[in-house]
Amino acid sequence: MNFTEMGLIPELLQSVAEMGFQYPTPIQEKIIPQILTNHNDLVGLAQTGTGKTAAFGLPILQNIEMSGDDIQALILCPTRELCLQITNDFMSYARHLPAIKVSAVYGGASITAQIRELRDKPQIVAGTPGRILDMIKRKALKINNIKYLVLDEADEMLNMGFKNDMDAILENTPASKRTFLFSATMPVEIRDMALRYMHKPLEITVGKRNAGPENVFHYYYVVNPHDRYEALKRIIDFNPEIYGIIFCRTRNETKEIADKLMLEGYNADTLHGDLSQAQRDYVMNRFRLKHIQLLVATDVAARGLDVSDLTHIINYNLPDDMEVYTHRSGRTGRAGKEGISVSIISKREADKIRHLERSTGKHFIQQQVPGGNDICEKQLFNLIDKVEKIEVDESLIHKYLPVIFNKLAWLDREQLIKHFVSIEFNRFLNYYKNAADLSNVRTEAINKLTGDGDRKMNFTRFHINIGSKNKLSAARLMGLINDQTKNRRIKFGKIEILNKFTIFEAESEAEKLILNSFNDCDFEGVTVVVEKAKPLTKPHFTDLKKDQKKRKRHLKEYQQDKRYFRVK
Repeated sequence: MNFTEMGLIPELLQSVAEMGFQYPTPIQEKIIPQILTNHNDLVGLAQTGTGKTAAFGLPILQNIEMSGDDIQALILCPTRELCLQITNDFMSYARHLPAIKVSAVYGGASITAQIRELRDKPQIVAGTPGRILDMIKRKALKINNIKYLVLDEADEMLNMGFKNDMDAILENTPASKRTFLFSATMPVEIRDMALRYMHKPLEITVGKRNAGPENVFHYYYVVNPHDRYEALKRIIDFNPEIYGIIFCRTRNETKEIADKLMLEGYNADTLHGDLSQAQRDYVMNRFRLKHIQLLVATDVAARGLDVSDLTHIINYNLPDDMEVYTHRSGRTGRAGKEGISVSIISKREADKIRHLERSTGKHFIQQQVPGGNDICEKQLFNLIDKVEKIEVDESLIHKYLPVIFNKLAWLDREQLIKHFVSIEFNRFLNYYKNAADLSNVRTEAINKLTGDGDRKMNFTRFHINIGSKNKLSAARLMGLINDQTKNRRIKFGKIEILNKFTIFEAESEAEKLILNSFNDCDFEGVTVVVEKAKPLTKPHFTDLKKDQKKRKRHLKEYQQDKRYFRVK
């Protein structure tokens, strides 16, 4: 089904097409026809980032009476950021409906300006519960004739303590309205609210309830408590293109971790409750523009935060409430893209991983904390890939080239590459040259979780003929193997992605299944071949120090040549 088959008016279809949307997301496909053709109240259970705003926004806009003076639709949401996002989305959808007016009402901004805007008689108002209730008490906002009430991210509003405000607002609305409640989870409080304020609501679930997005991969690292921060840095360093949020439990811990990261040269900033609204807006704007690579935040500070294209969510500490984990991990893997949720735990927290597996229905994969050599190799290849792929505009650099060529003429090709790599790479080499291997703690609870029980998990090493040059990531590799084998419970060990190929570990019990499942498989235009690999061993140079050319050749083979990895 596409948008043209849903019964939307031409003006909305034109806006949707201009925004680049062709096919509806699953929640849009289920909800838009229901709102357009039925008169039921509705409960939608879906993660953020699944297209909920368009799901309720497009049909509401279609049913708005252009000539009416009353507010016809009220949308309640937990935070200023989400309020502004919903308002902007509605205005984008209504770009070919010039009579439509949408207003945003939220705290932390001039109430006088917002009252002035409400006097302009908008048909649609989006707002946070506290400011909406304030406007009702001032009689600047009248909602006694609304036709639509939307409670977006209702569970977040309850978590933030807005229950009394929401009750007071709903009591001012007419019984004849249609109510649409959207939530990622379905706690008892949401169920009670639906029973109290909604009339025989239709419940629509996209994905498994409380499960989180399907395309998020869940990893965890077990470390000693005193190694937690060092493990965090290694995870960041091992993922050079990371763009994500690091969640901490407390405001003080958030400040401490962010300050440490910034002092050590990481592109990070913090979001916590002590920031003014202006400071919060400044940090969030820089993060959305990707001027900040890592945002360190508490759950309270990050509520309602909506940012596209996050690659990672890192749980510096696991939350006590398992539903909070679902909210955190749901911030990545949006709009069909893959994401990674990482948790750093101590051995005492192993039971939490088992509980998370049961409650979410997801498989959590233990990873080994990257070692110094692994990180240096990953950073080096990332640097080389950037150099290889950079677009050269000779018109910009032409006038500087003669001076540069003259300055570097004394260096031969090999020396030039060494200098170039060193200036970009020495920080990692110096930091990690004597780095200890962090203890990767295994506990009885984790052994049970991973199926080890009384025996050690046996892994087989495999070679696959695709790598980073084929846009392969660890998440895509595991997804490919799961799809080809039709088995999503295969346990993986270490994954080493190089430029042209990859070495990965998978449980030995699945060895035959994996080897027999790639007879006719294509990935990014490459015919995939999977074979057993022998253990990766670095060449020893004890007897080769006098022969530098041979030593360099052996090192190059170790880093790039398949025969160091493959079984003949």
